[in-house]
Amino acid sequence: MRTRIDDPDDARLDDIRDLKHSDTRGGLVYAEGPLICGRLVESRFPLRSVIGFGGRLESFLADYGEVLPASVGVYEVTRPLLAEVAGYDMHRGLIAVAERPQPLSVAEVTDGARTLVILEGVGDHENIGSIFRNAAGMDVDGVLFGAATADPLYRRSVRVSMGHALRLPFAHLDGTATTWQRSLDELRLTGWRLLSLTPDDAAEHLAEALVDATGRPWDKVALLVGGEGPGLTEHAMRATHVRARIPMAPGTDSLNVATSAAIAFYERQRSLR
Repeated sequence: MRTRIDDPDDARLDDIRDLKHSDTRGGLVYAEGPLICGRLVESRFPLRSVIGFGGRLESFLADYGEVLPASVGVYEVTRPLLAEVAGYDMHRGLIAVAERPQPLSVAEVTDGARTLVILEGVGDHENIGSIFRNAAGMDVDGVLFGAATADPLYRRSVRVSMGHALRLPFAHLDGTATTWQRSLDELRLTGWRLLSLTPDDAAEHLAEALVDATGRPWDKVALLVGGEGPGLTEHAMRATHVRARIPMAPGTDSLNVATSAAIAFYERQRSLR
C-alpha cells in the first residue's frame, strides 16, 4: 500500500526535510536510488519509510513490496515536491529512511573473520564510502574504526559505498586519539596479524608482509590505514606487527587512502589463493 502526498508541509515527510543541509538528524540512515534502497531493506537497519516518484517507486515496490513491514510508510510524491522538501533534485527518484540499530561489538565483527580493515583519522566521507565498497568487492570481512574517523552512515558515505556500508559489519574501537591503539592488543592476543600501511621506503613490501617466513599467508590479517595527508599516527604503527608499503614509481609518494586500501585488499586475497 502507498499513500499519495501532495502537500510539501506534510509531517510524514519530515525525516527528509532540508536533507541537503542536515542528514544525520535523530540517528537516521538514508539510502538513495533503487539499488541502495534495496540494500537498506535487506540490512539489519529498521526501515521507517520509502518515498519516491514514477517508475522508480513502481519498480521498487514490484521487487520489495511484499517484504516491507506493515509499519513502513510508503509515500508517492512528484519529483518537484521531493526536490522542494529535500532541498535538492533527487533525480534517482527514490529515498528510504531507517533507524540506526544497536551498534555491533568488536567481537561480533571479528568472530569468524579472516580479513579486516582498521581506519584511523579518515575524516572524508567519500573515502570511507569507497573503502566499504572496495572491501565488499575484495572479500574483506569487516571494518573497525579507531579515533577521529567520520561517520560511516553519513548519507554521502552510504551513497559512495553503493550501500555496502549497510551490509559490511563494522564497530568502533574504544579510546581517544592517543589511547585507542591499546584496543589493538586484544586483536593481537586473539591471533590477528596487524599491518600498518605507510609510504615509508623503509617499510616492508606489502606482498611480503602478508605471508610468513615460509611463504604461507597469515591466517587472520588486519590492515590499518590512515587519513589523507598525515596517514597513520606513530602510536598506531607501533601497535602493529609490521609496517608495509605499496611500491611506488619514482617521483611519487603515495596514493589516495581508498585506492591504497583496495590494493592491499587485492594483495591479501592474492596471498590466500
